[in-house]
Amino acid sequence: MDDPILTIDEREAINSGRWFATLSPSLRHDILRCAYVKRYRDGALIAARGEPPEEWIACAKGAVRVSSTSISGKQITLTYVEPGIWFGDIAIFDGDRRTHDAYAHGDSTILCVAKADFRKILNAHVELYEAMLRLHARRLRQLFGLVEDLNTLPLRARLAKQLLHLVRSYGIASLSHSDEVRIGLQLAQEELAQLLGASRQRVNQELKAMEREDAIRIEPGGLVIRNRSALLRIAESDAEK
Repeated sequence: MDDPILTIDEREAINSGRWFATLSPSLRHDILRCAYVKRYRDGALIAARGEPPEEWIACAKGAVRVSSTSISGKQITLTYVEPGIWFGDIAIFDGDRRTHDAYAHGDSTILCVAKADFRKILNAHVELYEAMLRLHARRLRQLFGLVEDLNTLPLRARLAKQLLHLVRSYGIASLSHSDEVRIGLQLAQEELAQLLGASRQRVNQELKAMEREDAIRIEPGGLVIRNRSALLRIAESDAEK
C-alpha cells in the first residue's frame, strides 16, 4: 500500500534537486501541494511507452530506469533517473504519447503531479515556463554531449566518463578508505553495457583493465572507484587519440 507522505530523506531529495531548488518558494509550494506519492518494488513498471501522459514525475528515492525495446527484442537503456530529477513532461507539452518505458530500479519512490494540475500550475506561475525551458535546454546539452561521445570516443573513454557520472550522482564515501567511493546504484555489467551501447563482454574487458590500473575495484555488490583522477585521465587521454 502506498504511503501518501514523503519521508524526511525523500523530501530532502526533492527539495535539494538542482533544478527544483532554483524555483521560487511559492512555485515549489504549489507543486508539492498538488503532488502525490507512489512507491514501487524493484523492476515494477512505472510508465509504459505509447501510453498517454497522465503525470509529471520526480524520483524521490531509488532510481528510475528509462528504456525501450527494439524490434528485435534488444533492451536499450537511455538513463537512470536519480532522486531529485523530474521527468515525463515532454509528452505533456506536445500532447503525444510517452516515448519510453520507465521501471523502478531498486525499491523506489516517485512524486507525481497530475497533468491537469501541471497545466493549472503553468497558468498560475509564468515562472514555470522559463524554468521548464532551462530544464529542456540542459537535457539537450546532455543529449548532444552523449551523441558526440558515441561518435568520437572509444568505449574505454565513454566507460570512464559514465563511471565518473555515476559516482557524482550515486557516490557513497567509504568509511575505511577516505579516497574510495562506492557507486550506490546497483548495476549489473549487462545494464552498464546497455547504457553505453556496447556488449557486456567488451565492458567487462574494459572494467578489468581499469581494475588492473587501480582506478576501480570490482566487487560482487558493485563497483568501487579507487582513483577518480585515474578515471579522468582515461577519459581525457583516450578522447585525444
